Amino acid sequence: MSENQIPVTARASNIEYAIRDVVVPATALEAQGHEILKLNIGDPIAYPGLPTPEHMVDAYVNALKDGRNGYSHSYGLPELRDAIAEDEHNKGWNATADDVYICHGVTEALQIIFAATLSQGDIVLAPGPHYPPYMAYPQGYGAETVEYRLKPDDGWKIDFDDIESKMNESVRLLVIINPNNPCGNVATEDEVDRLLSIASKWPNCMVIADEIYDGLDFTGHQVSVASRSKKVPVFSLNGVSKVYYAPGWRIGYMAIHDPTGRMNLVRDGIERMLRSRLCASTPAQLGYLAGLTSDRTWMKGYRQKVIAQRDLCLDRIDAIDGLEVQSPGGAFYMFVKLTDERWAQDDKQFVLDLLHQEHVLVVHGSGFSANLGKGHFRIVYLPSVEILNEAFDRIGRFLQNNR
Repeated sequence: MSENQIPVTARASNIEYAIRDVVVPATALEAQGHEILKLNIGDPIAYPGLPTPEHMVDAYVNALKDGRNGYSHSYGLPELRDAIAEDEHNKGWNATADDVYICHGVTEALQIIFAATLSQGDIVLAPGPHYPPYMAYPQGYGAETVEYRLKPDDGWKIDFDDIESKMNESVRLLVIINPNNPCGNVATEDEVDRLLSIASKWPNCMVIADEIYDGLDFTGHQVSVASRSKKVPVFSLNGVSKVYYAPGWRIGYMAIHDPTGRMNLVRDGIERMLRSRLCASTPAQLGYLAGLTSDRTWMKGYRQKVIAQRDLCLDRIDAIDGLEVQSPGGAFYMFVKLTDERWAQDDKQFVLDLLHQEHVLVVHGSGFSANLGKGHFRIVYLPSVEILNEAFDRIGRFLQNNR
């Protein structure tokens, strides 16, 4: 490598994405001929028994065959925006198609929201542990992400006292991920109301409600944040990736709930940014439309499979000395506590040593929060029962051999 390297920006070089960063050493081991048991990435299509529903695939394919391959409107296909608005309306708030904007997944929605709302010195207050882009993206706009605490010994419930202590006039965005990635906790209606009450005290604070896993709530307590807000502006985020099992289509949306009419300038900025990047994939939008407008009884079987595998993992973890876990109420993740002092102090080394010694790939908890995720690791419990059992056999053996 030449010594005269062209410099990179700090906004790019400082980004970390733990979920995919751990794939690098795993790929190297695979290149050497090792088979890796992968419990690391939240892609339901990577695991057996949870395919994208056939009627959605057919709609995508038919769109291609029918020549619907051109640009859509920058804000999304009108028929898809209508269907999403109806879906959000059914969740309890008066969404209209004009409130809905189709993006390249929730990640692009986040980038656009951050670009439209954050300036130098602003703060995003997000749960810790959290999905990594909430930490990675705001810095690109001169802002900072501050974490509020989820309670590790109380089902990862929101610590509202911690939120109260960290709220100030610089907090522009207060984030709730519900159900949560990586912990799987589900906030109740009362908890959502309390979060909104805190936000309402700060006139320039908006709430991001990341509800991409809302159809994978196993508690019956999950509610739309927008449906509970009478004062606070809310960005509702959702999409096709998790509940409709089509993550590679990269179709998500933001729906803006503006109950007191204070979001006109922000909305104008968002629309300008959306127009500048043209549009999301037209055929994929039509595939998502088929999912929203067709019968959804197929979801019951998928949910039952996910719950059964969750329960298997809870039983296996309970039987392994050195591990503890809070039962997740939603999504398809577990955030497992390392009770052995050696690994509790270095969860990333645990992940790397487990990978190299037993060829099991999980994600270090500190990758989801350097402080609040420390001493944990995340697993995805979607692999087959056979793979899950083998993985836990190896994890138990690893802990025993390294005790």
